[in-house]
Amino acid sequence: MVSSTNLTGKLAVDVKGVNELRQAARQNSPEAIKSTAKQFEALFMNMVLKSMRDATPQNGMFDSDQSRMYTSMLDQQISQTMASRGIGLADVLARQLSGMAKSNDAPVSGVGDLSMPAGMEGLAQQSGQDPVRSNPTQAPHVRNFIDKLASHAAEASDVSGIPAKFMLGQAALESGWGRHEIKGVNGAQSHNLFGIKAGNGWKGKVVEAVTTEYVNGAPQTKREKFRAYDSYADAFKDYASLLKNNPRYENVIANAQDVNGFAQGLQRAGYATDPYYAAKLTRLIKQTMSA
Repeated sequence: MVSSTNLTGKLAVDVKGVNELRQAARQNSPEAIKSTAKQFEALFMNMVLKSMRDATPQNGMFDSDQSRMYTSMLDQQISQTMASRGIGLADVLARQLSGMAKSNDAPVSGVGDLSMPAGMEGLAQQSGQDPVRSNPTQAPHVRNFIDKLASHAAEASDVSGIPAKFMLGQAALESGWGRHEIKGVNGAQSHNLFGIKAGNGWKGKVVEAVTTEYVNGAPQTKREKFRAYDSYADAFKDYASLLKNNPRYENVIANAQDVNGFAQGLQRAGYATDPYYAAKLTRLIKQTMSA
C-alpha cells in the first residue's frame, strides 16, 4: 500500500507521484482517497501560483530561464506545503470520492478516471494528463493526425510530464502533419515523426534520408541516418524517454507547461538547427492544437 505520508511528500506536479496516486486510488481505502484529494489540492494551488507569476512582469535585470525554472520549483513546493496544511478543497474532494467508492462495488480505477467537481477537469488538462481531442473547426488533415496519435501522445505525457498537445504539435511540425514522414531510400516506413537522428548510441533500426540542416544560418542538404520504429507508439515512447533522460533537455522538461518555454528550450538545447524553430513550433501549437 502507498501511504499518505509518502504521497504528500511528493511535488505537486511530479509525474512519478501522479502515477503512485493512481496505484493508491485503486486500493479504494480512506487513506488513498485522502492522499489523492490532497494532491489535487496541491495541484490547484500550484496553478493559482503559476497564474499569479504569469501576471507579473518577468523581464527584469535578474530574470532568466534559470531563475524562472527555480521559481517554478519553489512554487511547486509551496503549493505542496499549503496543501498539507489544508485550505478545505481536499476535504470536499475526499467526501465526494468516499461517497463514490461506497456507491460502487468496483474499485476506483485511477486518478484520471475519478469524477471531479466542475472546474477540476480543466485543471487536469493543464497538468498534461488528458489526451488532446480534435474538433470540427480544425482542417481535416489536422483532425486525422490528432485522432490517430492522441492516445500515444497521452501515454508519453504520463511518462515525461510534457503536455500531449505540445508533443503532437512538434510531431506535426517535424512530419508535415504526417504527410512528409521520414522514409528510407527504398520507401521503408520509419514511424519517426520527431526527426530523431540515429547517433552512435542508438541500437535500433535506422533509415537514411535527405534532410535540410542549417549551418551558420544557411540551409544545407545532407543525407543522415534516422531512428526507425515498429509503430507510432514506440516513436512517442522514445521521444519521451529522450527528453526526460537526457540532461541536455533538462530545461525543456522544467518549462514543459508553457508553450513558449517548451519551444524555446528545445531550440536552445539544439534539438533543431532551424533558427526559427521555436517560433514555428509555438505558432503551430497555439493556432492548431485544441486546448
